Amino acid sequence: MRNAPFLLLIIFCLACQSKPTQPDNDAQAGMPQDTFGSIERLDPALDALLPINSTIEVLSEGYEWTEGPVWVPSQNMLLFSDIPRNSIFKWKEGEGASLYLKPAGYTGIIERVGEPGSNGLLIDSQGRLVLCQHGDRRMARLNSDLSNPQPNFETIVDRYQGKRFNSPNDATYNKAGDLYFTDPPYGLEGNVNDPAKEIPFQGVFRVKAGSTQAELLLDSITRPNGIAFFTRRENIICGK
Repeated sequence: MRNAPFLLLIIFCLACQSKPTQPDNDAQAGMPQDTFGSIERLDPALDALLPINSTIEVLSEGYEWTEGPVWVPSQNMLLFSDIPRNSIFKWKEGEGASLYLKPAGYTGIIERVGEPGSNGLLIDSQGRLVLCQHGDRRMARLNSDLSNPQPNFETIVDRYQGKRFNSPNDATYNKAGDLYFTDPPYGLEGNVNDPAKEIPFQGVFRVKAGSTQAELLLDSITRPNGIAFFTRRENIICGK
């Protein structure tokens, strides 16, 4: 229906491991983990953001699989989602990783499988935690203090033209405070063929600041996933 310019691929990977019961002891104690990989510098401008001697370190491991990392300056902590566990974990320097919030993406009482938890996380202009909730199929806001999180959520938006979203996956705000998010089918138990799917496509949506209505921007990507903005031109970039 509609086409958005400047579609690119963004991939972010954080400590994806195979199904132990909890983060390992070294991670919980905040001890350094192994380094791996390398940083390829294609533009000298990166040196102003990332010291030349930087390395990639494993901060924590022992999760089913993780996404949605966000740094919370007010608490000096990193939050990230373990989607199959319906949990958010936090990591702090010197403390390591620990459970932060559960449930995080699905608050229903009927047990379900698949990917029910939160995915993308972000901090809004008022310092509140905003969540892409797979299981509850909505964009939501945490209604509790970040230093004492409770599973109390406020819906930002959960429908487009009266139909429930698939499973909001990733989100970002622009400078005007408009919320942009992607809506692939990954959080539905049957994925794209789930009988509970109400919207016949996978979209990219916007909720303008002060609004409670979602506006469709793009429906031509089969699996829209990560989304962000160029800082210099504020163009949407998204993809799988």
